[in-house]
Amino acid sequence: MSTWPTPSPGYSVWCHFPFLPGSAPGPKPRPGLVVGVRVLEDGVALMVAYGTSKRTRAIRSSEFLSAKDLHPVAFKQAGLGYDTKFDLNQVVELPWSDRYFKVPPTPGPTFGQTPKLGSLHASMMKALLAAHAASRK
Repeated sequence: MSTWPTPSPGYSVWCHFPFLPGSAPGPKPRPGLVVGVRVLEDGVALMVAYGTSKRTRAIRSSEFLSAKDLHPVAFKQAGLGYDTKFDLNQVVELPWSDRYFKVPPTPGPTFGQTPKLGSLHASMMKALLAAHAASRK
């Protein structure tokens, strides 16, 4: 359970995305995109899409890219440090706790001492919806 305010869908967060659903936190923190929130009896669980700054020139149909040069305003609002693609085929439910989520490193979190990085800009909705539709096929 966390004392941080719960992010809404559309927020980018700093998390230890697990290699397999239901497994231990991954070793390397990375950005994730909150795509759903579920209130449980013992806390909150977030549905988080996998984010990576690797291979951002090869985008699959279930992925969308937030890139500094392509979408400077959206990139800044997302709070990302590097061009990042999010994969809607890789979504896991994680407890909103410090086991999976961490405060991002300096130069300083936008939202104070929480794992929130930023939020998805409205201009990215078309790409998000296309990736979501492709992930459901």
